[in-house]
Amino acid sequence: MVHYLIVFLATAGTVMVVTPVVRRLAARVGAIDRPTDRKVHPKPTPTLGGIGILVGVLVGLGVAHLIPAFRPIFSESSELQGVVFAALAITAVGAVDDVRSLSAPAKVAGQVLAAGLLILFGVELLFFWFPKQGIISLGSDVAVPLTVLWVLVMVNAMNLIDGLDGLAAGTAVIGAVAFFIWIYARPPAFTGTASPAPLLSVVAAGGAFGFLPLNFYPARIFMGDSGAMLLGLLLAASTISGVGRTIAPSGGDLAAFTIPVMIPLIVLAVPLVDVALAIVRRLRRGRPVFAPDKEHLHHQLREIGHTHRQAVLIMYLWSIMLAGSGLAISFINGRLIVGSILAGAMLVIASTFLPRRIRDARRERASKRASGPPVPERAVGSKTL
Repeated sequence: MVHYLIVFLATAGTVMVVTPVVRRLAARVGAIDRPTDRKVHPKPTPTLGGIGILVGVLVGLGVAHLIPAFRPIFSESSELQGVVFAALAITAVGAVDDVRSLSAPAKVAGQVLAAGLLILFGVELLFFWFPKQGIISLGSDVAVPLTVLWVLVMVNAMNLIDGLDGLAAGTAVIGAVAFFIWIYARPPAFTGTASPAPLLSVVAAGGAFGFLPLNFYPARIFMGDSGAMLLGLLLAASTISGVGRTIAPSGGDLAAFTIPVMIPLIVLAVPLVDVALAIVRRLRRGRPVFAPDKEHLHHQLREIGHTHRQAVLIMYLWSIMLAGSGLAISFINGRLIVGSILAGAMLVIASTFLPRRIRDARRERASKRASGPPVPERAVGSKTL
């Protein structure tokens, strides 16, 4: 565990040192995110923060390479090399978008390129464990599209949730730490090679944590698409590697809920649900899936009266509750205990969102009753001279 802490601190410390330099560089090259009617920040703010996170990630992996305990991860597979190349590619695509605004198809093409690099170096969904089926080996015709799809989902989930200062970075820290706890407690079982999943989770958490002090409200720099997509890629790579190498769960009749593939979905439920709602919302209105709007969960929290900081902290709380519930389901064998944890999590989440919605709806109905039905205007005839 100490080795992972060293890598975390090296990654976070590097990001803290490098990000102010990136901030000045972004201001010089004109990489400024200016306020619009869709954005909530009040003043022009430098972007390209993903470059600072990338430098921290590279330093963190370099430090890990120097630690003997991590040597097998580097020597037994090429997965970490693939993550480095994919991270460079997706950060470059995001940086271009931060400066020049790429089209949605161009960004998706860059994301697919990064996913292809991961697959080329062995980061692929090759194994799944299912209840009553055991470990299932997937052929490349299934594994490749599933891997690409998972990378696209994770990258765009982090990108879409990056709408308030500190929201994406804090959510990435929570998700990465929770997944690290889960994968660290369930070491590799059947592939014969050391899994890079815990190390990638720690690096992702360190990169996001180191960036957070300059990004929390009021933000002095934004991570931009370069940072959000990079964090999404790191989370995708760690979950892909972790899901394919974990032991079969032993949770009695709760085993169906501890399928390895479900853990990332539970831990990162908030950004994933936000993506799903955005897609459904836009399809129902006949709009392109990647068309921006101001109806994400964080926008709705602002709309019902929460301040910027409150909205971010509430979504942190949601992420922590869901991540904790996912870990509880995985490690605790007991219907009553797990059911109580899940019920408590849902109650806390609902209590932060529903009361104001209900109160606003009641006020609107009361206002309509008080004003009464509209009085029709009498037609006034015109006189002819």
